[in-house]
This record gives sequence, C-alpha cells and structure tokens, in this order.
Amino acid sequence: MLEKAFHGSKAYWAWIIFLFIIIGIGVAAYANQFVNGLGVTGMSRDVSWGLYIAQFAFFVGVAASGVMVAIPYYLHNYKVFGKVVIFGEFLAVAAVLMAILFVVVDLGQPVRIMNVILFATPHAMIFWDMVVLSSYLLLNILIGWGALSAERRGFPPAKWVKVLSYIAIPFAISIHTVTAFLFCGLPGRDYWETAILAGRFLSSAFASGPALLILICFIMRRVSTFRVSDKAIDSLSKIVCYAMIINVFFFLCEVFTSFYSASPAHMLPIAYLFGGVEGATNLFVPMIIATICAFGGIAFLIFPQLRKNHKTLIVGLIAVFVACWIDKGIALVLAGFVPNSFEQVIQYFPTFNEVLVIMGVYGIGALVLTVLYKITIDVRQSLNQAPNDLYNENVQGDANAAVKAATS
Repeated sequence: MLEKAFHGSKAYWAWIIFLFIIIGIGVAAYANQFVNGLGVTGMSRDVSWGLYIAQFAFFVGVAASGVMVAIPYYLHNYKVFGKVVIFGEFLAVAAVLMAILFVVVDLGQPVRIMNVILFATPHAMIFWDMVVLSSYLLLNILIGWGALSAERRGFPPAKWVKVLSYIAIPFAISIHTVTAFLFCGLPGRDYWETAILAGRFLSSAFASGPALLILICFIMRRVSTFRVSDKAIDSLSKIVCYAMIINVFFFLCEVFTSFYSASPAHMLPIAYLFGGVEGATNLFVPMIIATICAFGGIAFLIFPQLRKNHKTLIVGLIAVFVACWIDKGIALVLAGFVPNSFEQVIQYFPTFNEVLVIMGVYGIGALVLTVLYKITIDVRQSLNQAPNDLYNENVQGDANAAVKAATS
C-alpha cells in the first residue's frame, strides 16, 4: 500500500515539497543547536524547559485523543465512527512521533536518551513516560495498518486488531496521565503540584485532539472525494464541547483554590499569566486570547444551531484548539517556573532558532500524517470503484457467453 503515497495530483506534490522545505529549514536550525549547544535557545538556568517541552505536553494530548473515537466504536459498537477511527489512529501516530521528537530536540545531546534505556530507573516518571509513549506509538501503527489492510481486501479486521484496539484504550489514557505525573511530581514547582493536573491534561486532550480531527476531515472534504458523515462530525463536536467545558471548569477550580486559600506560591503563577508580576507580562496577551477562544468556542459548540452549521462549527473548533494550544502548549510549562528558586520572576522568550526547530518537527508530523491519510483515502477510493469494475466484468462475461451460445 505504500506505493499509493508516490502517486498524486500536482497540489499533493506541491504540499509534499513545501513540507520538505520546512523540514529542511528545521534540520538546519537543529544542526546549529547541536553544534553550538542549547545556548542558542531562550532557555536558561531559571527556565530549563521552554517551548520544546510545552509542545511535547500538548501533542501527547493530541495523541491521547484518538481514544475518543475508539471507545464509542470498539466498546459501544457506534458504527457512525467506523470511517473515522482509522484517521484517529493515524493522527495519534503522527502526534506521538512529534511528541518524542520534541523531547529529542530538547536534549543537548540526543544520545543521552539512551540513558533512560541503559540505566532504567522504574521510580522515575520519565522512564514510564518513554514506555507508554513508545508502546502507544507501536499499537497505533499496528492497529491502523492492520485495519486498513483488512479493509483493502474486503474483510473485517482480524481478531488481533480488535484485541490491540482494546489494549490501546488504557494506554491512551496512561500516556497523558504519566506525562501529567512527570510535571506534578516535581517539588518546588507549585503551579504543577496539584492532584487535578492529570484531569486537566486529559480534558484538554479530549477537546483539542477531536477538534483537530474534525478540522482535518473538513480539509479532506475539500481536497478529496472522501466524506465523513455529518452525524459523525456532530457526535465528535459534542465530545469536544463537553471536554472543553470540563477543562475550563478544572482550571477555574485551580483559580478558586489558589486565591481563596490565599496561598502566595499558587497565586503568583496565575497572577503572572493574567496580569503580570513585577513588570513581567509576556504571557498576558496570549492568555487573554486563550480565554476568549475557550468561552467563545464553547458558545459556538454548545448551541445546536451553531454546531450544525459547518461555518460556525469550524470557527468554534479553531477557537477550542487555539485555546488548548496556548494553555498547554505555552502557558502551563512557562508559568511553572514563576517564581524561580530565588523567588525571582525570570521571563522566557524563545529564539528564532527554536521556532525554526519547532517548525521542522511540525513539518515531519504533517508529512507522516499526509502520507498515512493519502494511503487510506486511496484505498477507500479503490474499494468504491471495485464494485463497478466487477459489475462491468460480469456484464461483459454474460454477453460473451450469450454470443458464444447463439453462434453454437
């Protein structure tokens, strides 16, 4: 089936070339970082995690969101998601790959990642994060490819595909739970030290991931003949809406607990996000945008008239995705370093080199996703044409037999 990725329209190849250019720029920027060290980034002694780890946390959530399609389909036999579930699996593959790459580029020397394997320490969260991420990546590759191969042959998925699908469900929840434990298990970072952090991670994941999946389905409607049913889109939109409401509620719980208890260590990071502290206001505007997008996205999704209108639905989905990306892809990590160990507020600004590396990782994820989706769409298009071809062959065969009988 891989050969289908090497055949496409001019627009398809233009997109592939564009992604290779983005990847090439990112590789060049990473080469500069590899040679000159992490000093070319905006990270420092006070802010040792920057946008790389923030993007890692966000895309682990996007990967975990595939379970929101798998659970209704595999556990509750919700056939409406039948055509979408493979796309959810392949989205998880691209997202996990990006998450792993963000960890690799965050390391000064990428070979150091081997220390997690060679000197495994089961009491360290990073070890279990590596185990669940690599396992979930392998599971989604096997499930997606196995299901697509069976669909190509016109057979239902093999039993081992269904078994792996059931196994992948707890893994999807565990990858983001363990990632949350990686944050909240660190002493001295009061913004992260909360028992509800895993719940916040999962709720934002179940909002942002399906939102991205629906947006991709709309794009596929424009660039291919593949169509996801409106009922499937509406069902996924409801999941996005409810998950986003829970995500906002959890965050408001954090705000109430921090300010009602008047705990300075917990109030300061939130005050830094929404008003600035000691003149440091670099996250104020992004958080205002995230707040507007969060409540605006919920408003567009909660009312059926707006949700079933695809134009307003797209606006709501983009708003939800942007809100989750700012909250978890920027603010969550950076606010954890305010204040630092010396009770000082040190701001972090990513360098241009960092942004280029991030663009390169985005390009790799988009390339993998494009190839997997291209193969899936081509397989399904060939299946739609197969009955007509078979009908024509049968008609031609009957005509030949009739001619032969008449002449004899």
